Amino acid sequence: MTQADGYLLDNRQTEAGRRFDAFADLFDPTTFRHLDVFGPEPGWRCWEVGAGGTSVVSWLAGKVGPTGRVVATDIDTSLLAAAVHPPVEVRTHDVGAEEPPGEDFDLVHARLVLVHVPDRERALRSMIKALRPGGRLLIEDADPALQPLTCPYEYGPEQQLANRLRQGFRKLLAERGADLSYGRKLPRLLREAGLHDVAADAYFPVASPACTALETATVQQIRGRLVAAGLATDEDVDQHLANVATGSMDLATAPMISAWGRKA
Repeated sequence: MTQADGYLLDNRQTEAGRRFDAFADLFDPTTFRHLDVFGPEPGWRCWEVGAGGTSVVSWLAGKVGPTGRVVATDIDTSLLAAAVHPPVEVRTHDVGAEEPPGEDFDLVHARLVLVHVPDRERALRSMIKALRPGGRLLIEDADPALQPLTCPYEYGPEQQLANRLRQGFRKLLAERGADLSYGRKLPRLLREAGLHDVAADAYFPVASPACTALETATVQQIRGRLVAAGLATDEDVDQHLANVATGSMDLATAPMISAWGRKA
């Protein structure tokens, strides 16, 4: 994946690990609920696309056991070192630019990945190509345009500042090729790709401690970009982080839409 100004949320930045921890707290229960419907079973072959952190990879490894295989890929695998042990294989891989790391997978999963991939169409084709007949695909992605606010209830200057910084974040994402309305498109895209039994649902966390942790880590990670682009001042960022640290703000994330289907 290449962008003119680089990937906005670099895995090698200090805050990236905290963001992945927050994602795990927020979204693992939803992800595992969906995956449990499909299996996975001992001996299954799974591809975790854009793995980032280790929580889903480790969960899959426990399900498929020593006779199975979990291939975890990302453009930056620096946070996956703890997961490198059988049956897990970790590979540096760009799902939007390279061929899949094998075929005949029983399960392919990506969470909060494709929204950031410039060539999402190729990435989706690659993931489907990698499935065996009857294999399952689960894609979970954000839809920031569906709910664009950090504070859906904007009743004071603290919430107004939070939402202004979120607008800046969305602008930076869009400039780097992110599709901010991608999540809602997933059911149609899976049907048009020929998958069967397509369905979807959404999860929208509000006022969770993990929302607070995610907001803090994200704003710390992008503050330099926000200031350089004239979307915020250092004083704005410091004030917002201080507001968040009080624990009195009801923060939200973009809805995560989970869509799944079966290859014929």
